[in-house]
Amino acid sequence: MQGARAATIAESTGRATMFLGSVSAGLVALGLIAAATRIGATFYAFGVVVLATLSFVGVVTFERVLQSGLEDHGYAQRIARLRAFYFDTAPEDTGYWQGTRTIAGMVGVVTAVLAGSAAGLIAAVAAGHSAVAGFATGGVVAVAAVAAVIRVQRSAWRQIRQHPYFDPQQAAVPPAGSE
Repeated sequence: MQGARAATIAESTGRATMFLGSVSAGLVALGLIAAATRIGATFYAFGVVVLATLSFVGVVTFERVLQSGLEDHGYAQRIARLRAFYFDTAPEDTGYWQGTRTIAGMVGVVTAVLAGSAAGLIAAVAAGHSAVAGFATGGVVAVAAVAAVIRVQRSAWRQIRQHPYFDPQQAAVPPAGSE
């Protein structure tokens, strides 16, 4: 659904950009033809064709962008319902996994695994190329780093929730029970 939302937003942005580009080009063309014809009959004929065409493109662009906006709103509502379902179905998991489902959480987990891997390599070499030492050390470091990332995220979410301008109805944030 998030991918579908991104597609509707991209389509709306693309259509609006093409429309405004067409309007700009059409108005520049009108200015050029006005200078060339000294605003005579040719200017008026050209102007009617250009402005009528741009008006038609504007109407169909408006219609499709409005439709895309409505589709986007529907996707946003379904995403919110799905999130609520998961939070209601397994609230006990929210505190453990919510932080890893954000982009920052994903980056933090990958970074923790990388740090654990680096520590594991160092330990393996230091212990005479022992795979056991490498895996044990790497696992401990990775788990500790993930715990640190989750702790930092929880702290950041708590701070933002305490901000006087925070509105939980408008924000897509982890629920209060996730800290």
